[in-house]
Amino acid sequence: MIEPKDIDLNLLVIFQEVFQARQISSVAKKLGLSQPAVSNALARLRLSVDDELFVRSASGMQPTPLALQLAEPIATALASITQAFNQHDTFDASTSKRHFKIAMTDIGEVYFMPRLVQLCRQSAPHIQLSTVRTSSIDLKTEMETGRIDLAIGAFETVSEALYQRRLFQQNYVCMFRQGHPLAAGGIKAKDFLAAQHLIVASMESPYDKINVLLEKAGITAASHFSVPHFVAVPYIVSTTDLLVIVPEKLAQSAALPFNLHYVKPPLKLPSLQTNIFWHRRFNRDEGSQWLRHFVAEHFAQ
Repeated sequence: MIEPKDIDLNLLVIFQEVFQARQISSVAKKLGLSQPAVSNALARLRLSVDDELFVRSASGMQPTPLALQLAEPIATALASITQAFNQHDTFDASTSKRHFKIAMTDIGEVYFMPRLVQLCRQSAPHIQLSTVRTSSIDLKTEMETGRIDLAIGAFETVSEALYQRRLFQQNYVCMFRQGHPLAAGGIKAKDFLAAQHLIVASMESPYDKINVLLEKAGITAASHFSVPHFVAVPYIVSTTDLLVIVPEKLAQSAALPFNLHYVKPPLKLPSLQTNIFWHRRFNRDEGSQWLRHFVAEHFAQ
């Protein structure tokens, strides 16, 4: 059995850096070491655990199965040690210049970012916020390494390493331009099915399920118009007679600036629950705590 006294803490730091970067050269540069020094450190750790840990490949240093198992416990242990030695470093949102990265969908950017920018200017003027599309990343890995601080969305399948908190639940609505020919008498089922639609052909869960239900009702992308994401939807619908199904929060954000209207669709659709997610490694990090409490305070219902 390997005891803590048998392991040099510096080796664990190098392990974590190589696991994140997958390159010896970039780790050496970041830590101010030579490449042979990093390689020698890995060699010592390999002897301690009797495993290769990383194997060279065309795409960099790829972790072995054991390295994948060790990554999260080591990252958690190093984070705890860092926190223990920095108890005096308290987070003050009013003066902090910390850069937070939030993973969200395009709908999330439309709904959350305008208000978050305004709120941060008022109470945390030096904080930096940037977003990353959830569809373009491995959420668990990015949050585990700390490259993503928070995720916001209606994600149905997430890692057990992520904690979550409910923000709100919303319905899907049918959105169209003000003055639409069908708006006066309310949109009945037969009119809804006969109308031309804008289909958001998103492959992200749970939005992809809506298109399945629309297809079962006879509304398919092949016989209508479609876009791959929600960002362009208000622009298109505001200048055409197309109907579109969107989450209610998006409709609320777009209704006034784009002169749109929305109603309950004449089709039974599931509701949508939006949560915030964070990695358990950073559960006690003061900056992370502030960010998720800040979001919950202003958006939770």
